[in-house]
Amino acid sequence: MKINYLIPCFILSVVSLASCISTKTAVRNSEAQRAANQQSIPEPANEPTLVGVTSKFLDKDSTQVRVFVYIDAVKGESSIDIEEFSKLYTLNYVMYSDYGTRDRLAYGNVPMTLQNLTEVDKQIVAQFDIKKPGKDYGVMLIEISQIGTLKKVLNDLPISFKNQRDSEKFGVFEGGKNVPLRRHFVSQDQPVEVHSLSGKSTPLYVYYYRHGFEAAPSPMNTVPKPVTKNLKVDSAFTIMSNQSISFSKEGLYFILSDTTQSEGMGVLVTDDRYPKLTQPEKLTEPLLYMSTNQEVKEIEAARDEKKALDKFWLSLMNGNPELAQQVIRYYYQRVEDANRLFTSYKEGWKTDKGMIFIILGPPDRVQRSKDKEVWVYDQKANATNVNFTFNKRTNQFVDDHYELVRYVEYQPIWYPVVEAWRNGAIR
Repeated sequence: MKINYLIPCFILSVVSLASCISTKTAVRNSEAQRAANQQSIPEPANEPTLVGVTSKFLDKDSTQVRVFVYIDAVKGESSIDIEEFSKLYTLNYVMYSDYGTRDRLAYGNVPMTLQNLTEVDKQIVAQFDIKKPGKDYGVMLIEISQIGTLKKVLNDLPISFKNQRDSEKFGVFEGGKNVPLRRHFVSQDQPVEVHSLSGKSTPLYVYYYRHGFEAAPSPMNTVPKPVTKNLKVDSAFTIMSNQSISFSKEGLYFILSDTTQSEGMGVLVTDDRYPKLTQPEKLTEPLLYMSTNQEVKEIEAARDEKKALDKFWLSLMNGNPELAQQVIRYYYQRVEDANRLFTSYKEGWKTDKGMIFIILGPPDRVQRSKDKEVWVYDQKANATNVNFTFNKRTNQFVDDHYELVRYVEYQPIWYPVVEAWRNGAIR
């Protein structure tokens, strides 16, 4: 394994993300890169900024798919409203047959009008339809540019035109909204619709799992994972698409339109404080990334887990309550951000990306291709460049599951940062 090897394909500047496309890879403003942007030097309070862009698509009919582009646009500390956004930015796209090719299938400009812009989850969402090109697959490169400047953000979106999984046919919509949620989680008892763009109401089969999934193992743990046993289904029931429903129990709900399929759509149902963690037992779990197994067990076994947690942090900070409060606030903000950015079929902090994000923070650069994503940290511990590669893997619950490539050589990088958390040196 080489720690130093990636020539960056794009540069994160203080005002925007300037990206480039090579013949072999495409770079996008991913969730991780969006977090990195949020950590960069802020612009003047009166300057608009695109913090991040993500996207998804849903099948519409036999001839078209609909693309949804989710945009974080801010001015100072406030979000930009739709009317102002429509006057400031343009959206263009070009679609190729695959990553690394110049076989152009389609291109166009999307008018930024109030008719195709919506606000969901504090994001501005642009939506537009594209004609199916007679191919099984395509990659859309989306460019959002600020009028009168050189500022722009690129985003890439792989699109399946055939053999689509349920998550590409159905979306989870909040009541009254015409845009699907980009995230994989909803709150307990929150009214939602599992909606298709066809408008037809069809039966959907739901399998409920109360099972709590394991947190990510160490980046140095190269021991192969044991074969996963079949999960126990706690209950099963049927719902109708395009009709309001709420899920009463926390856990994973796996939704299929056809029970002969293996890949469907997973929805994680959480308490209404999520992605923030507030209960002592939930606050203890993410400590495993910066503590020993024995320390976690002692906290969990304590009669008063809240007092045990306080004692744990105070002991690490040599009894300094102010320093303990600062580190606690910083650590659990990372946990909350990981939940918001990376939740899949399990909580975001439990994912491989969430683990790296919590300990090391947002990457300085992100390089993404068809089957992998590489996070680059310019300097950590004694290394000048540190790369973490996440390979995209097939997963029955979600279509964006990534697994970290683990190496024992990460030890001299990982342990000093963990020790910095434990002695309060993280800032």
